[in-house]
Amino acid sequence: MAVQQSKKSRSRRDMRRSHDALTSRAVAIDSETGETHLRHHVSPKGMYRGRRIMTKKSEE
Repeated sequence: MAVQQSKKSRSRRDMRRSHDALTSRAVAIDSETGETHLRHHVSPKGMYRGRRIMTKKSEE
């Protein structure tokens, strides 16, 4: 079993944990509809970069 050589100080422990914080997700606003969606993802209405990419079966 691995045993540490000496105790990690609070400072070193917290420096390691400084990268564990959660960041907010990148959200984009569609230029045509004004919908918010995740960057590089299709919006809920099927729009991507101002163009309709996906259509529902009922709309065809």
